[in-house]
Amino acid sequence: MLSSAFIVTGLIWDISWHRTVGRDTFWTLPHLEEQLGASLTGLTCGWLVLKTTFFGTPADKASTVKFWGFSGPLGAWVCIWGTLLMITSAPFDDWWHNAYGLDVQIVSPPHMVLLWGMVAIQAGAILMAVAAQNRATDAQARPYALVYAASGGLIVTMAATAIMEYASAPNHMHSAMFYEVTGAVLPVFLVAFGRAGKLRWPATTTAAIYMVLVLVMMWTLEAVPATPKLAPIYNPVTHMVPPFFPLILVVPAIAIDLLLRRYRSANDWLLAIALGAAFVALMLVVHWFWSEFLLSPAARNPVFAVDQWDYTSRLGPWRYQYWESHRRGAPSGDILRGLGYATVFAIISARVGLWWGEGMARLRR
Repeated sequence: MLSSAFIVTGLIWDISWHRTVGRDTFWTLPHLEEQLGASLTGLTCGWLVLKTTFFGTPADKASTVKFWGFSGPLGAWVCIWGTLLMITSAPFDDWWHNAYGLDVQIVSPPHMVLLWGMVAIQAGAILMAVAAQNRATDAQARPYALVYAASGGLIVTMAATAIMEYASAPNHMHSAMFYEVTGAVLPVFLVAFGRAGKLRWPATTTAAIYMVLVLVMMWTLEAVPATPKLAPIYNPVTHMVPPFFPLILVVPAIAIDLLLRRYRSANDWLLAIALGAAFVALMLVVHWFWSEFLLSPAARNPVFAVDQWDYTSRLGPWRYQYWESHRRGAPSGDILRGLGYATVFAIISARVGLWWGEGMARLRR
């Protein structure tokens, strides 16, 4: 969990560094924090595998998975694989920048290798937490269930960060793409953690941890002095550019928990339809009007951290406008079609989440 926290906070810090300072060298503090998290994971999980293999009791080995003659928890093997991916991404990323120059977007081949390594490490932490939760008695399960929910909050943070170019700025929140992307990506995590978690409000707890983590990073980074080091500088920022205000995922997460609790024995496809439709509907109700506040002068303060842009941004009235055309006050035909697609994507995402959550609920190793 500590490794995962290093990786997630390092990821958010790294993006802020690119938006504020520029990529002056590979050996930036966020990069070092991310690789520290990867190394810590690899060393601890490697030690766990060796300890279990050579010094574990028969009971210890019975709750592990064998690979190449070594025994270890399934989550430990996934973490080790993630460590290898993250370490491999470092020289790949350095070569990419030397060959093709500085990038200004998240999506690039070395970044995707890095992202999959991060996801694998977090997935390993999730697998170890849920296996411990499932092995414990009901009276002993709560601490493991909290760790499991925290793991979910970290991976939701990574997922939301991965889609931030399409679904984070309030300027996107009247567009079809915002609801299509969030509907396709986020329900799978909230539904999976909601189904397998043993807390009373597992999906809600996961969403709340995501929101708190992003808020803490947002408020911390915007208070740190920093200036750009690479030209061209169109916006001479004086402090770290923070992440956007987090998505209000607690609201659809509450609905997910209620539906999972009320219709636990229902057909999974019917339940997925209800979950997907509820997710999109509540995201629309919340963010359609919430974005109007974030684009207003009332939100231009450190609490909401809006109107803070990259040093490469040419500032203009576009900052306070929606970036896709729509009819004022009501969805246009395009957004209505997009909401239909978003609902279909969310239903499929929720169905995968139900399948994934059911599998995690049975995991013991």
